[in-house]
Amino acid sequence: MGKQDNDTPPPLPEPLRVPVADSHTHLDMQDTTVEAALAKAASVGVTTLVQVGCDLAGSRWAADTAAAHDSVHAAVALHPNEAPRIVLGDPDGWSRQGARTAGGDAALDDALTEIDALAARPEVRGVGETGLDYFRTGPDGTAAQQRSFRAHIEIAKRRGKALVIHDREAHDDVLRILREEGAPDRVVFHCYSGDAAMAEICAAAGYFMSFAGNVTFKNAQPLRDALAVAPPELVLVETDAPFLTPAPYRGRANAPYLIPRTLRAMAEVKGMTEDALASAVAANTARAFDY
Repeated sequence: MGKQDNDTPPPLPEPLRVPVADSHTHLDMQDTTVEAALAKAASVGVTTLVQVGCDLAGSRWAADTAAAHDSVHAAVALHPNEAPRIVLGDPDGWSRQGARTAGGDAALDDALTEIDALAARPEVRGVGETGLDYFRTGPDGTAAQQRSFRAHIEIAKRRGKALVIHDREAHDDVLRILREEGAPDRVVFHCYSGDAAMAEICAAAGYFMSFAGNVTFKNAQPLRDALAVAPPELVLVETDAPFLTPAPYRGRANAPYLIPRTLRAMAEVKGMTEDALASAVAANTARAFDY
């Protein structure tokens, strides 16, 4: 696929007959206005979006955007990779803020205090994405990640909001910390990345599992196996846009309007009709985020 192809937005899919929600998107990282993204998504039956913050600026923006648009709900948090950057600094400037000096635990506490205040706002329906990421952050950042994750769990419980989990190569520790802290009433594993055995554990605990475009990738059989055993009443769909664009458009920018492609692939895996899965997903997302 040439560079030119990668710059071309994928075509609009056939609209869904039963409207659904994109349970996890990053409009602030997409090359669009909020209004244009919402209109394009609604034109194919994606009528609700959960806009997810990854740092203080993004969480403020998510809350403000949700306050301004009835069809948008917000989740606010410090991403697992953001916590070590606050504590230990980010000399390479890998994140959107550029290079940063180490702020120590006090800086993390200050940031968490602001996340807590944002989580009190009515348009904020989730605390996330929080969790653990052992892919991007090495052992030196693990303590900051785990401390931040535990704090977000506490905020979600106290504020009565859904907990949205980012779990990358950290399944055992994520599940262990949820057990140790006591999980909030509503937990969403965003971009579910575990196998079928972990899906059974999540199902038994009543955790929602949100599947993204990577469930369509050729090498993603373990994800499809997990989806196959996930109870229909605990399954959500998301884009994680602009990332994880579903096949056959991998490599191009993802957007909420591409949800129907992922949902149809999921219906096939589950042996459900598109309408039945869409109805389940729509109800599940409303239940997960309490809207």
